[in-house]
Amino acid sequence: MQIPVIKKITEAYSLVELQKAEAALYEEQIPEIEIEGKDEGEQLTHVLAAIFILECMAEKGVDLKTALREYTLKVRNSIS
Repeated sequence: MQIPVIKKITEAYSLVELQKAEAALYEEQIPEIEIEGKDEGEQLTHVLAAIFILECMAEKGVDLKTALREYTLKVRNSIS
């Protein structure tokens, strides 16, 4: 998971574009948008994170920085 990549795609793509990329990756296809990552698993992680962040921003009315912080906290809690 690379935070700069997640931030970049969150700013560059819409929720719909990211959801299409998610579906493509689940189907083992190449997404229509460019997602950085060393493999499909990392690309999927980046897409799922960006989707979470955009949904958080929309639902809670928070900015990107706050939503990103909430996502990283969620990840830290899940691995500890």
